[in-house]
Amino acid sequence: MTGHPSTLAQVFRSLHSEDTPLILPNAWDAGSARLMEHLGCKAVATTSAGVAWSHGYQDGDRLPIRRLMTTVASIARVVSVPVSVDIEGGYSADLAVVEEVVAGVIDAGAVGINVEDGDGSPDVLCRKIERARRAGERLRVPLFVNARTDVYLRAFVAEPEQVAEVTRRAGQYRSAGADGLFVPLLTDAASIRAIVAAVDLPLNVMAWPGLPPVAELRRLGVRRLSAGAGIVQAVYGQAKELAAAFLRDGESDSVTTGGMSYADINALLPLSGSHNGGSQLDIDP
Repeated sequence: MTGHPSTLAQVFRSLHSEDTPLILPNAWDAGSARLMEHLGCKAVATTSAGVAWSHGYQDGDRLPIRRLMTTVASIARVVSVPVSVDIEGGYSADLAVVEEVVAGVIDAGAVGINVEDGDGSPDVLCRKIERARRAGERLRVPLFVNARTDVYLRAFVAEPEQVAEVTRRAGQYRSAGADGLFVPLLTDAASIRAIVAAVDLPLNVMAWPGLPPVAELRRLGVRRLSAGAGIVQAVYGQAKELAAAFLRDGESDSVTTGGMSYADINALLPLSGSHNGGSQLDIDP
């Protein structure tokens, strides 16, 4: 789908109100994003870990902002569906910088973001959400702000208190302007049901051992299911095995069978130009 950023933003927002959860097998570069679109993704979302690793940086707000912008621009160049970007904690404690990061990814072609509380105060994330909202308004793009809380991921509180803590934080994030709530490592059906009932935001969960199947997630009221870094970790695992075998014995079969063909991969990608209209940031790093 090509179109104005505001149109893509509205499409992305509408995907969170469908009966079946929006499934996002997170991408880490333009090639993986285009592949996922080709396979039928209604939107493309990035994994911050995968993007950082692909540029040789550790995950955790360590990726240079310019690398983030060029990655987003390269993804927006090759896909025609809405793009959402994981900006971690905004790559800065300075709220003015966070606002400019959000403005930058919007300018590069994104219509949604994930922004997380990490181990910081919920009040800090509220201020970042407000700045993200302001950046979208300034650029006239109705940005979808997905607020990630790490209550389960970092075990801030004891298990019996986790639902209540997520609910408390979600209320703050909603008041600050969040459009969705992302709770990584939330897998228990009863807890999912309780959070959906208590929080007036579309709930996003992450693929994890023990997570109910999609049909049950739909019945529980989940609106978005993300792969997180799962796929890129699997790719690295496969690459590790293939490279280790090749280094060990030099056999050609290990690296020449089972993959996509050269022609099929090449055909996925445009010769030139842009699906989503390009950006002044759309330059090769």
